[in-house]
Amino acid sequence: MSTSVKGLVIREQTIGESDRLVTLLTSDFGLVRAFARGAKQIKNRMNSSTSLFAYADFSLYRGRDAFVIDAASPIEVFFDLRKDIKKLSLAQYFVQLAYELANEEQPAQEMLSVILNSLHLLCYTDKDLRLVKSAVEFRMLSLGGYMPNILACNECATYETDMMFFDALEGCIYCEHHGKAGSIPVPKNVITAIRFICLTEPKKIFSFSLSEDNMNLLQSVSEKYLMSRIQKNLPTLVFYKGLD
Repeated sequence: MSTSVKGLVIREQTIGESDRLVTLLTSDFGLVRAFARGAKQIKNRMNSSTSLFAYADFSLYRGRDAFVIDAASPIEVFFDLRKDIKKLSLAQYFVQLAYELANEEQPAQEMLSVILNSLHLLCYTDKDLRLVKSAVEFRMLSLGGYMPNILACNECATYETDMMFFDALEGCIYCEHHGKAGSIPVPKNVITAIRFICLTEPKKIFSFSLSEDNMNLLQSVSEKYLMSRIQKNLPTLVFYKGLD
C-alpha cells in the first residue's frame, strides 16, 4: 500500500551505481528514509525530485529496511542555491540541523516550515545571512526541545533591564544585576529578538532588524547556544564559517 507525502530531501547517499538513499523531512512523519531506484541516472524521472534540497510529492511504500519511492513530482528544487557558495553552504548547514533535531515518526510541521522558508530566503532574496542563520538556529533548537528560558531573569524574574545576560550553558537569561560568570552581556533589544524568534509564528521569525553590532552579537549568541546543546562537530557549519 502506497503512502503519499510531501517532503524535503535533507540528505542523500548514492547506493551502488545509480540508486539513492534519501532522508526526507516531512510534516506528518518527521524524518523518513527512502530508496529511489535508478534516481542517479540523468534521464530518470525521479532525478530532480530526489536531489538535495528538493521539495516534492512522494509516493512511498514500505520495504524491508526503509521506504521505497515509486513516484515523485518536484514542487521546488531551489536550484539557484548553487549559484552562491555561501548561501549553498548555509543551506547545507540548515538541513544538517534538521537531520540532527527532527525525529522519525514524529510530526515536524513547524521544522519543515522553518527550513523551507529559510531556503526560500536564501534562494530568492538578499536577506542578511546572519539574521537567517540565527533565526533558524534558535527556532530549530526550540522545536527540538531546547528552547532557552528567555521569559525573565532566572534569578529574580525581572522581565528586562537595559543590559541583560545570556547564559549559553544553562540556557537562560539574567538581568543586569545578576549576571553569572561566563554569561554573555547583551542589550535588551537582542533579548527581544531572541524572544521573537522562539515564540512568534514560524513564517514571521525572519521579520526583525538589528544594528550591525547587535546582529553580530545575536549570531554569536545563537551559535554558542546551539553548540552547547548539539555537543558535536557539524562539518557544514565549519565549512560555512571557513568561507569568511
